[in-house]
Amino acid sequence: MPKSLINIKVIIHLVGSLVIICGALMALSIPFSIYYNEGDLIPLILSSAITLISGLVLKLSTKSHSNDEIKKREGYLIVALGWISMTIFGSLPYVLSNAIPNYSNAFFETISGLTTTGASILNDIEAVPKGVLFWRSMTQWIGGMGIIVLTIAILPLLGVGGMELFASEAPGPTKDKIHPRIKETAKRLWLIYFSLTLIQTILLMFPGGMNFYDAINHSLTTMSTGGFSTKQASVAHFDSAIVDYIIIVFMFIAGTNFTLLYFGAKLKLKKFWENDEFKWYIGTVIGLTFIIIPTVYGIVGANLGFEKSFRDVLFQVVSIITTTGFASADFTTWGAFVTFLFFLLLFTGASAGSTSGGMKLVRIVLLMKNGFLEFKRKLHPNAVIPVHLNGQGVPPHIIYNLLAFVFFYLSTFVVGSIIVTFLGVDFMEAVSAVATSVGNVGPGIASIGPSGNFYHLPDSSKWVLSILMLMGRLELFTIAILFTPYFWRRN
Repeated sequence: MPKSLINIKVIIHLVGSLVIICGALMALSIPFSIYYNEGDLIPLILSSAITLISGLVLKLSTKSHSNDEIKKREGYLIVALGWISMTIFGSLPYVLSNAIPNYSNAFFETISGLTTTGASILNDIEAVPKGVLFWRSMTQWIGGMGIIVLTIAILPLLGVGGMELFASEAPGPTKDKIHPRIKETAKRLWLIYFSLTLIQTILLMFPGGMNFYDAINHSLTTMSTGGFSTKQASVAHFDSAIVDYIIIVFMFIAGTNFTLLYFGAKLKLKKFWENDEFKWYIGTVIGLTFIIIPTVYGIVGANLGFEKSFRDVLFQVVSIITTTGFASADFTTWGAFVTFLFFLLLFTGASAGSTSGGMKLVRIVLLMKNGFLEFKRKLHPNAVIPVHLNGQGVPPHIIYNLLAFVFFYLSTFVVGSIIVTFLGVDFMEAVSAVATSVGNVGPGIASIGPSGNFYHLPDSSKWVLSILMLMGRLELFTIAILFTPYFWRRN
C-alpha cells in the first residue's frame, strides 16, 4: 500500500500538544483573577479546562501516530493549524467573561496577540478584568518566539524531528547555527527570552516605579514586540522618562537577532560589529531619530523641551521599526512628512531572527545591494558579481527567494488593501490597516493610529486583517503555500 502523502495523525497529535500548552499557559491568568477578584475567575477556569481537555482528546486519539521524522508538508500544516487552533481556543476567555462578547472581535484580538501585531478593538482597556488582561499579554509572549519552538524546547518526549517545524516557524532568514540539535537551540532561545523578560520586569518595578502587574504585562509584550498595554493610553499613561528609556532599550533588544544575543551572552561581542544587518538596524534608528527631531521639536519643543521631544521621537522610531507598537506620543500629530516616514516603517521590521515582524532589514539591505550591483553588471556583463553580506557571498538562490518574497509581500499588501477598501473601509484606513497587519506592527495612521483602534471597522474586514496578520507572522509563504497545487501533489 503506497505511503500517504501527508501524515495526518502526527499533525493532529502535535496540534493537540500545542492546544494543551495553550490551556496550561491560560491557567497562569487564574492567580491574577483570584487576587483582583473582578469576576473573571470562572470564565478563565472554564476556558483553560476546555482547552486542556480538547488538546488531550486530540493527543489520545492519535496515540498510534508514526514517529517518522516530520517532513516539510507536515511542518507547514502543523504551524498553520497550530496557530489557528491556538487562536480559536485563545479567544475563549474574552467571550466567556463577556469582555469581548462579539466573536469576530474576540478572534481578532486573540490573533493580534498571538501574531504579536498589537492591533486592538478595546475601547476601555482598564475596564477589562485583570485576569483576562493578563491572558491578553500572555498571548503576545507566547507568539513572540513561537509556540512551535516552545513545544520543541519543553516536550522532547514527542519523539519526532523538529527541524522542519523550526524552519517553518523561525522568524526570518538566519544563517548562523547556535547548536546542531534543534531542541537545544530552542531551549537556549527561550532561556534568553525568559531571562530578558524577567530582567525588564524587575527594572520597570525598580527603578521604574510600576506595580508588579503593570511591569510584568509590559515586559511580556515588549520582549515579544507585541505592544499590548494595560492602559488605554499605552506607555504614555505612565508619563515617566525612566519607564520610557527602559522600554526603548528592551524593544531594541527584542528587535535584535536572537542568535546575536546568544553570542552576546557569551561575551562574543565582535559578532555584533561583523553583522551587516545589526549595523543597518542601529544606523536606521539613529538616522531616523535625528531626521525627525527637528520637525517634532519645531512643533512641540516649546511645550515639552528638547529631552522630552528627543525621547518621544526615539521611542516611536524604535517602537515602529521593531513592530512593537507601544505609544508614548501620537506620531500622526507631527505633520505629514513624519507620518509618511512612519508609514514606510510599517513595512520594514527589525532584524531577522528577532521577534519583530515586517519584511526584516536583512531583506531590504540585500535588495539594495543587489540593485546597486546591477549598474556594475551592466558595465561588466560577463563578470560574476555576487552580493555580499557579513563579508561572504550570498548564493543566487537566496536572492531569488528574496525577490519572490518582496514581490509577494507587496502583492499581498495591494490585494489586501483592495479587498478591505471594497468591504467599506476608508481608503487611508484600509491601506494603513493592511500595512500594519501584514507587518504585525499594530498602530497605523488615520483613525487606527496610536490614539485609535480597530473597533469601528466592519467585522468582514477584521477577518481579512486576521488572515493577513497570520500570513505576516509566518512570513507569508508558510500560509500561502497551502493554497498552491504543488503542496498537495506527490511530485
